[in-house]
Amino acid sequence: MNIEYEVRILEVNPDEIIKKLESLGATKVGEWHQKRYVYDTNPVNDNAWFRLRTNGKETTLTYKNVEKNTIDGTHELEIAVSDFDKTNELLSIMGYMPKGYQENNRIRYLLNNVEIDIDTWPMIPTYMEIEGRNSEEVENILNLLNIQKDKITALNCQDIYKEIYHIDIDKIKKLSFK
Repeated sequence: MNIEYEVRILEVNPDEIIKKLESLGATKVGEWHQKRYVYDTNPVNDNAWFRLRTNGKETTLTYKNVEKNTIDGTHELEIAVSDFDKTNELLSIMGYMPKGYQENNRIRYLLNNVEIDIDTWPMIPTYMEIEGRNSEEVENILNLLNIQKDKITALNCQDIYKEIYHIDIDKIKKLSFK
């Protein structure tokens, strides 16, 4: 199982961030509308879940386990799958029913081998995610971007909704822009 080294920066202005990234020489990787199903583990663990996600080009099935809300506190195991709908159907046959469907829009940049995602979700302000191969890479990008410490969090998306914006997305069966 891999460790994710990532943080999120809340309430960013996408135009300003893109301008700053491009001035630093970041490369735009792509722009996608993502959709995902989220499933409970068996047995249910509030800190772990399965995610089936596609951006229209790549589809992955991921197990995530948040051991602590720190830059290195999430463990994940991810595999590529070929078909979003068929994988959801297979999981359903195996007894894993999605507890929710979610959409977001993502713009990805790469700077110094670090992924920087600008994520827009329904009902909350846009945030940025920085993911590197280790803590130092993430911290270097935070310094390059001159990010204010009070805007940085290691909370996952679900906890951002719940703890920052007081929205329980577990109670929203379809979280979309429509």
